Order: sequence, then structure tokens, then C-alpha cells
Amino acid sequence: MPKKVDHEARRLEIAEALWRIASTRGLDGVSLRDVAAEADISLGRLQHYFRTKDEMLVFALRHINTLADRRIRGRVGAIAARLGQEPPPRAVLRECLVGMLPLDGKSRVGALVGAAYFARAVHDERLRGEAVEGIPRLAEFFAGLLRSAGERGELAAGRSLDPYTEAMLLISLVDGLTAYTLLGVQTGEEALERLDAHLERIFAGGGG
Repeated sequence: MPKKVDHEARRLEIAEALWRIASTRGLDGVSLRDVAAEADISLGRLQHYFRTKDEMLVFALRHINTLADRRIRGRVGAIAARLGQEPPPRAVLRECLVGMLPLDGKSRVGALVGAAYFARAVHDERLRGEAVEGIPRLAEFFAGLLRSAGERGELAAGRSLDPYTEAMLLISLVDGLTAYTLLGVQTGEEALERLDAHLERIFAGGGG
């Protein structure tokens, strides 16, 4: 009997080959042939799964986002298990933001692939649409956490900034911290300290 091929697993293997390339030398000038060689398959076989480089990039970025989401959910779940109840909004917000920083090997690769992808998306309308569609949803999720914290009296006194605006500022802060960490301007530990310093300005007191 012919061997059954797990097509989704093969697509993931190709995506991981792309990540390895992106993490070491970016994506400028990288071809489908380069990725096929890294994945140790023929070009024709790769094109059976991805007809174009952009299709491959979109799939790889979506998978990285899925993995990041799982990692963050796991961290939030661990806090809930430790507390024996749903964690407070600040804890959930912090875990989400920390999960977006390149603090270990996997998250660093994800950030490098994301940076390479976004650099291409600036000049490609179709890719740009894929890149930006999730940002408003993420900002609204963060804004909901901030509203909940406000209702619980957990925001710093006098903090009156619109929750959605604050959420977008937090996303922008993490993007900047990520870029400077990847460039070596700061360490991951310093990025985390600066994120926590900003959260201290938003929330009343420590904890969370």
C-alpha cells in the first residue's frame, strides 16, 4: 500500500525550514528553491504545497501566531491554576505582552520571521492586509482588559486615557521593545523590565 502523507505536517516542516532561513539571514532574495533545499525536498514537491513565496509566508506567519497564542494561553492557564480562579486583568494583559517579546529561542525566531514578513508587507497590498487584520482585534481585547481593571478599581489614580488608545500604545511599545531587542540595543531582561515599568504607571500598585 502507498504510504499515506500527512499534508499538514509537511506544510509545517516547510514553514519551519522557512523560519530557520529567516532567523539566520532574513528573507530578502530567498526563493522557493532555497526553502526546498533547507527542507530537503524537491522544488516541485514544495510547490505542491505552496505555489508562491507569499503563500508560504502567510502560512508560516499564521502558524507562528497560532503557536504564540497557545503559549500565552498556557501561561495564563498556569496563573489561573495557581490562584484557583480567573487571573486579574493585569496578569492576563502582562502575560499576553510578555508572550509577544523575543525572550527565548522560539519567540525570537517568531519575531524575526514577523519582521521579515512585515518588511515585505509594507510594499505588498495583499500581504499588508493579512498583516494588519489582527491588530484591531488584539487592541480591543487589551482594551477590554483595561476596562475591566478600571471597573475593579485597579488602574492608577488619574489614569483617564481611552482604553483602546492605551491598548494601541501597549502594542506599539512591545513592537518597539521587540525591535530593539532583536537589534541588540537591549537584552530581553531589560525589555521585560521596561514593560513592567510601564505597566506600573497604568495600574495601581504592584501585584497582579
